[in-house]
Amino acid sequence: MRTRLNKILARAGLTSRRGADRLVLDGRVVVNGEVVTSPGVLVDPTVDRVEVDGRRLPASELLEYVLLYKPRGYVSTVRDPRGRPVVTDLLRGEHGRLYPVGRLDFDVEGVLLLTNDGELTHRLLHPRYGFPRVYEATVEGRVTESNLPRWRAGVTLDDGPARPRAADLVESGAAASRLRLTFAEGRKHEVKRYCEALGHRVTRLTRIAFGPLTLGPLRPGQTRPLAPPEIRALRAIR
Repeated sequence: MRTRLNKILARAGLTSRRGADRLVLDGRVVVNGEVVTSPGVLVDPTVDRVEVDGRRLPASELLEYVLLYKPRGYVSTVRDPRGRPVVTDLLRGEHGRLYPVGRLDFDVEGVLLLTNDGELTHRLLHPRYGFPRVYEATVEGRVTESNLPRWRAGVTLDDGPARPRAADLVESGAAASRLRLTFAEGRKHEVKRYCEALGHRVTRLTRIAFGPLTLGPLRPGQTRPLAPPEIRALRAIR
């Protein structure tokens, strides 16, 4: 079956669909011995020889989906120039090339999806789809139920307005409080910046859900493959 070249590259886990466009436009993709410059060219990966940077693309690649309870102290990349531990160090058993879907900060723990499904990765991270991320944030100082309208109203950060889809109080204390916050954009340090804008520094942050994916019984550093219904739920997001 002939398929758009950028879609084939994304499905192979090399990059997102947009990244695949760049690979082609940069002249790094060769089909049957000829450099291709149009991302929309139709290719049959079972017949045509596709090479990226001189390396042949397998006719098919098994798509994998792994859920990780990312612990603090790990970088959400496959390599780190500073030599810090990376999340792929925690993978056990036989896996292909897996990549984290988005990032959690070095000091943040919680749900992190790793996959080689580039097309799905692109969709989950695109702001257009508003994919929800749920966090539990421990912050300095007291937050009470009466403060929640302010937390739900939103603030303006240095990169634009920010407003959670939901903000609920889990625990209130004189020295520290815990809130459950749902955001949908995945902006850099968004939760920490949001809390600080409201006068409360984050001391601990855990992502407890990524769309339909939750930690369940996983402990920090543990992984599990996604169940077929979970994969279908992710692919159904529109």
